[in-house]
Amino acid sequence: MSKIKIKDFNLFYDNFQGLKNINMNIEENKITAFIGPSGCGKSSLLKSINRMNDLVDSCVTNGNIYFDDKDIMKTDVTQLRKEIGMVFQNPNPFPMSIYNNIAYGPRTHGIKSKEELDKIVESSLRKAALYDEVKDSIHKSALKLSGGQQQRLCIARALAIEPEVLLLDEPTSALDPISTLKIEELLQSLKDDYTIVIVTHNMQQALRISDNTGFFLNGELIEFNETDKLFTFPENEKTENYITGRFG
Repeated sequence: MSKIKIKDFNLFYDNFQGLKNINMNIEENKITAFIGPSGCGKSSLLKSINRMNDLVDSCVTNGNIYFDDKDIMKTDVTQLRKEIGMVFQNPNPFPMSIYNNIAYGPRTHGIKSKEELDKIVESSLRKAALYDEVKDSIHKSALKLSGGQQQRLCIARALAIEPEVLLLDEPTSALDPISTLKIEELLQSLKDDYTIVIVTHNMQQALRISDNTGFFLNGELIEFNETDKLFTFPENEKTENYITGRFG
């Protein structure tokens, strides 16, 4: 079942066309990976799904993106970003306690009860496989955590507002291999409850954790298929050249 449908979608930064006629269905409770060389449009598409590109003055789009069959451009953007959470490339915890990082989103959406916030904080940290590591320092600064812990905290912070979709823009590129493995295991454990879309430069990561993969090149979606099929039997010569290391 498709959670997000992208139809004839184009994106421009001033006179530069960053995405060209993208058509794609993102399946519910699956991990979908976007791969391709730098500047190919994969992050631009990711940020379009929850309208983060609205914040870029030079960005203009046309075509449609549907979330649960609702046109995202006709959806209240605050509500949209509650339902479609995002985690960025570099861990960016707020300069406050671990607890307040997680409670920040629920508070902005009107939850004031300490008892309820306590439950949300613990639940979100458990979902992000971080609770046991931080339960004794939950009121200490989040900036004291390691890079990998900070990124899992950012995932927990995104989960605290109960999204249905989680977007991740190269979430492990700044992390060491052990922290990367923890994030990958975490994402695989989360897909039963969330639809996950990840941009990655690491083709092995896409192969390890994703169900479906889209290969982008120069703003075009060259190929989109089940991950095993795309990597084993690519249908497009450009895809084959990229995944075999002939360019990129």
